[in-house]
Amino acid sequence: MSAHADRHIAGEGTPDASWQAWGGLRDLPPVSADVLVPPGRRAVIVAPHPDDEVLACGGLLQLLAAQGSRTVLVAVTDGAASHPGSTVFTPEQLARLRPRETEAALDALGLGALAGQAVPGMVRARLPDGAVGASIDQLQTLLQQMLRPGDVVFTTWRQDGHPDHEACGLAAAMAAGACRATLIEMPVWTWHWAAPGDARLPWSRARRLDLGGDVLRRKREAAGCFTSQLHGDPSTGQPAILPSHVLARLLHPYEIYFT
Repeated sequence: MSAHADRHIAGEGTPDASWQAWGGLRDLPPVSADVLVPPGRRAVIVAPHPDDEVLACGGLLQLLAAQGSRTVLVAVTDGAASHPGSTVFTPEQLARLRPRETEAALDALGLGALAGQAVPGMVRARLPDGAVGASIDQLQTLLQQMLRPGDVVFTTWRQDGHPDHEACGLAAAMAAGACRATLIEMPVWTWHWAAPGDARLPWSRARRLDLGGDVLRRKREAAGCFTSQLHGDPSTGQPAILPSHVLARLLHPYEIYFT
């Protein structure tokens, strides 16, 4: 899963208790949703896999809806390669299941059709899971066809550690630059391989978006909708992709953005 030797995603990673004991995340400059996405501007969320849109910015999505911002979700892959060799979750099954998990998660956030709210616009790129880097030109072209000046593009950080996340970050950065849109990056797997105060992270760009109790509760409920990722695979013996120690690092009462 790792994209670079010094950003290796293996084992249990840095414990959440280490991040919390450091306190540096709580001390980051705060930011609000209306500063990240000013009134009248559109938010475009570029998610490498189903679940990244919730884990990275499920709180922000709720706050944007509350302030009336228009949002578009770009699902870059359908997440079909999450269980290699599985007889329980084949790629064909995952390609159908994981987008449905996203729909359920959006409902849990209060953003889906079942919640009676305006559903975020959805664009499915259907690029190959695990190989977005090989299709980076295609993704950049798609984004440049969608974006317009003034849009705010949110995507995974260009050095997040997962190759698909890094490819999405690079494609979004190039497209945003070409279209005079604003790029904001989101760390996801970063919290696994990095350490508190890690000099490899762009702390000067980091901002903390605080989440209220109801917003955090809905984000946690939405994360629970990705059931294919929450349990081990009995057919291969592989552990859950999102076990409790991974979720703990991503379900804090704040979200971190690199502006």
